[in-house]
Amino acid sequence: MHPELIETFLDLAETRSFNQTAERLGLTQSTVSARVAALEKRVGRRLFSRSRAGTSLTTAGLSFEPHARDLRHAWTEAMRASRDAGNTALSMRIGLQMDLAGPRIGGWVTRFQQLLPEAAFYIELDYSNQMCSDLLAGHLDLAVMFTPRPLPDLHFESIGEVRYRLVSSEGPRRADITPARYIRGEFSAAFDKRHQQLLPHLSAAPLASGQSAAVVGLLTALGGAGFVLEDEAQALIISHGFQLVEDVAAIPQTVYTAIHIRHRHSHASRRLISIIRSQLNS
Repeated sequence: MHPELIETFLDLAETRSFNQTAERLGLTQSTVSARVAALEKRVGRRLFSRSRAGTSLTTAGLSFEPHARDLRHAWTEAMRASRDAGNTALSMRIGLQMDLAGPRIGGWVTRFQQLLPEAAFYIELDYSNQMCSDLLAGHLDLAVMFTPRPLPDLHFESIGEVRYRLVSSEGPRRADITPARYIRGEFSAAFDKRHQQLLPHLSAAPLASGQSAAVVGLLTALGGAGFVLEDEAQALIISHGFQLVEDVAAIPQTVYTAIHIRHRHSHASRRLISIIRSQLNS
């Protein structure tokens, strides 16, 4: 197996652009072309067709694509297994959405270790899109996220929700909030859609962040208003004199687990998902 050929094929299948794939992989276009030609020679079929309309997969390319994804995943797992071999019987790499780590990560990991004492755990905080890519490539075993990315090799489950509340140092009414004193949260596509419906006049505020903890830090330093996770909203109210904006509803955010379909029925993964679900909803 030549993993660099498979990786180039899969990226080009996604971008349909030799130029964009070259940029994403840090290669020259000629290198991308050479890799595609080498793979097509080994497969014995043309995998891409190029025309003025762009680059597209041939029938052979469409047939080869799911097997290429399996090859990439298997290669990454094989490399991980050889590196991780040691005193632990199992190694689990788990991705967590940024805003889910703070108050929950300690409880989750404690339960993980109790139920799987033979396992070693690696926890990484990231955003949904990157975690989906890492699951596909085999760099993660399980992810907990806000925004599923519909891909044929990933399985998603809804396991609960968290809520964001609007707090303000300006007053308890939406009429008290101005864009100049508003910190806009960009936590997920679902959040953005609901925010646009509730507060369209604040959707173009000049200051924004994708993490609730960062919004908390900005509010603490600068004052103003912003959506933060419910428990962080209570802390701002108690410790820093903020007020809950009473005439703006909370924005719920569904939480999902994601796993490669090859591991959908893994006993260890099912146990971890059960822990995450129970802790999230307790």
